Amino acid sequence: MEAKPPESSRNRSGAMRDVLTVIMAGGRGQRLMPLTRDRSKPAVPFGGIYRLIDIPLSNCINSQLYKILVFPQYKSQSLVDHLEEGWNIFSSGLGHYLRIVAPQQRLGEDWYRGTADSVRQNLFLVERESPRHVLILSGDHVYKMDYTLFREYHEEKNADVTVGLLEVDRAHASEFGIADVDNEFRIRSFQEKPRDPRPLPDDPERSLASMGIYLFRTEVLLEVLRKTDYEDFGKDIIPRMLEELNVFAYPYRRCNRIRDYVTLADPNGVRRSKLEDPTRDSTYWRDVGNLDAYWNANMDLTGVNPFFNLYGNLWPIRTYQRQYPPAKFVFEQRSDKGERVGTAVDSIIPHGCIISGGYVRSSVLSYNVVVRSYAEVDESVIMDDVEVGRHCRIKKAIIDKDNVIPPRTEIGMSPQEDRKRFPVTARGIVTVPRGYFSQDCKA
Repeated sequence: MEAKPPESSRNRSGAMRDVLTVIMAGGRGQRLMPLTRDRSKPAVPFGGIYRLIDIPLSNCINSQLYKILVFPQYKSQSLVDHLEEGWNIFSSGLGHYLRIVAPQQRLGEDWYRGTADSVRQNLFLVERESPRHVLILSGDHVYKMDYTLFREYHEEKNADVTVGLLEVDRAHASEFGIADVDNEFRIRSFQEKPRDPRPLPDDPERSLASMGIYLFRTEVLLEVLRKTDYEDFGKDIIPRMLEELNVFAYPYRRCNRIRDYVTLADPNGVRRSKLEDPTRDSTYWRDVGNLDAYWNANMDLTGVNPFFNLYGNLWPIRTYQRQYPPAKFVFEQRSDKGERVGTAVDSIIPHGCIISGGYVRSSVLSYNVVVRSYAEVDESVIMDDVEVGRHCRIKKAIIDKDNVIPPRTEIGMSPQEDRKRFPVTARGIVTVPRGYFSQDCKA
């Protein structure tokens, strides 16, 4: 059973010109409430300065994909604002574009009823472009993927459809859509969250789970959508088209390769850059579908050698950069009565933040966060425009934006007390909604 990665076409000029990318960005994100109370799932802040949609968009740019359609639907204004401010980088003179395609009810009175239905309602945009292939992506997953390798694999297999699939432990595979493949990685069956997941032919302990990434030959996509009323690619089209189409699995962790520089320190503490091929995060993928997964993905960014690296040169993650002053760490007072030292370790601290005599550990802060004296923030995600008052203790929490937390407030220290006010996950992650501690929540 072989699934060898093809040689990268990243350096071949124009290699991806005939691919149209569609990014699904309309997710309600019910399991991410209250973070999705005022925004769609792809617009949820991530990693200090990013939004979730920045991840697939950056993968597109790094893979030379410059023709992109974004399909929003629910509570999309925050997402639209972000895309217009930060992703207006495409040259129409070169035939490049990023188009935000609002639901238009072109085929009736229904809004988008699923991923396949959203493309069906906008087929005229596909026909107008006449691409050779159409790449379907989700707007809310965290990963790095070279889509040029994906496309080459697709063509080598002479596939009608290629599905990005992730090798997962069979014990946890029942949480996903699972593909059964033959020795050539052709998909033979596809089941949504099966009780007894089929293992890989060469690995009885692992199964192939859907990543929500599909590459179609355009004529196949047009025919399928025109002759059926199926609403979703993963639940409907892929399982029902297996006998009629050549549908292949792309084993992401075996085939995906990202080349980038990493910074290492030798035994003498001298920092050096080293080209890593493939990088450690070439196999990283997270669906941040619930609060625990969202918290975990942010925690994966911290530490000396993060599981998901934001600091590469060859595969940058792009976003809209706000104009804030540099981060500042102030006070250095030590006495028998306690320490008042502005400190942050193993953490991400963006522009505009002031660590004013507080202590931050293993946390991800966003723009314009102030941590006051003697406060402690530990293993937490703090979004924009939050002030943490003096002597506060915050642990394993997600604090949404526009909160002014009163002095001596404790969050994450007593799950029983936290549940009286906030959502608390089974793992004990506390989420404070936007503006909970503020009467003047910004629009």
